[in-house]
This record gives sequence, structure tokens and C-alpha cells, in this order.
Amino acid sequence: MNKCIAIPIQNGILCPHFGHCEQFAIVTVKNGNVTDIKELIPPEHVPGLYPRWVAQFGVTDVIAGGMGERAIMLFNDQNINAFVGAPIKTPKELVEDFLSNKLSLSANYCNHDEHHEHGNCQH
Repeated sequence: MNKCIAIPIQNGILCPHFGHCEQFAIVTVKNGNVTDIKELIPPEHVPGLYPRWVAQFGVTDVIAGGMGERAIMLFNDQNINAFVGAPIKTPKELVEDFLSNKLSLSANYCNHDEHHEHGNCQH
């Protein structure tokens, strides 16, 4: 299985809200194994930009904590599968869990329909 997986990170672990991340880990998977992890600084966050930005790297999937429904649709429009509600772990741990079908996804805890504050996700 070959994949390219984008994960929004902050301080080396999953950032709870992809739109507020410091970097994206771009994880290359070849024959079911992690072969490369690059950490890239994204452009300034503008709604709708990140799906197009990560698509240029050949990303097939994105693993995130919280993400709005519109962002999920925009990723899907780029032929990128969006997995939300992922636990706070390192990119390598998340991808290994994903590859072994052990990635535990909870509810999307950054629902933009509700105004609340948690971690670095403020609405």
C-alpha cells in the first residue's frame, strides 16, 4: 500500500485543530511502511487553502483532530480522504495505527457549529 498522509502538528504531535497548526507532517508510505516524514510550514491560514496546499504534495489522506465540515468537503474535492477525531500522538504513531487499522477516531471535537474554546482551537 502506497500513501501520502498529511497530519497537522504542533510541538511534534497532532494539533487539535488543523487550521491552527505550526506545521504539517507529510508522511510517505511505501509497501505499507513509513519511508519518510517531512515537516512543512504551511502558508498563512485562509479558509479553504490547506486542502489545495497539501494536495500539491500528492497527499491521499489527512488525519486530524478537529476539522469543520466544509474543510472535510474541500479535502474530498481534492480526492483526499479526511479522518477526524484522531488522538494526540506523533505523526509516526498515527500513521502506524492507521496502517494497522488501529487508528481510534472519536467524535470531531472541533465542530464549528458550536462556539467554545479548547486547547488552541478557539471559535
